[in-house]
Amino acid sequence: MTTQFHDHHLSADALDQIFREARSYNGWLDKEVSDEQLHAIWELMKMGPTSANMQPSRIVWVKSPEAKAKLVDCVSDGNKEKVKAAPVTAIIAYDIDFHEELPWLFPHTDAKSWFEGDEEGRKEGAFRNSSLQGAYLMIAARALGLDCGPMSGFDKGALEKAFLADEPRHRANFICSIGYGDKTTIFDRSPRPEFDTFNDIV
Repeated sequence: MTTQFHDHHLSADALDQIFREARSYNGWLDKEVSDEQLHAIWELMKMGPTSANMQPSRIVWVKSPEAKAKLVDCVSDGNKEKVKAAPVTAIIAYDIDFHEELPWLFPHTDAKSWFEGDEEGRKEGAFRNSSLQGAYLMIAARALGLDCGPMSGFDKGALEKAFLADEPRHRANFICSIGYGDKTTIFDRSPRPEFDTFNDIV
């Protein structure tokens, strides 16, 4: 089958870097990730779409030895060494009260009123859209030449107490280490399904 693409599609090398050859890393090279690189990730990921441009993600970039030690205490045993070795681990959290920012984030209409009085709806929307933003974060990091190691193995209550206590309306979604992956720490890629396995075009 011949596949037709738009004239401006990314090169095969770029698609390999972001998707086909990218891996979730378990170990990291001893190579620094700069604050400038973290800013660059944000500048790309913030451009990804969210509902009504709600931008609910609130990210804590865990980089200092003191912050890493706190995070290590919050993650499962299998993730402790990963966090210790990673130059940076991002805590992707979300703000339940994201709607308070909508007057400037989505000024076209009174979007704030859509969410007032519906905390459960805000929680659902914030979780869904911060998950999208976490995926954008990983794509941005890979596009900038970095590697990622997303994780969900952590004590949510302990993590929120350690890192989000000053923002009681923020909730943790997942964490993702960022750096330069050590290729000796990954195993063979797990199977990926063909299109017809989990897809229907109707």
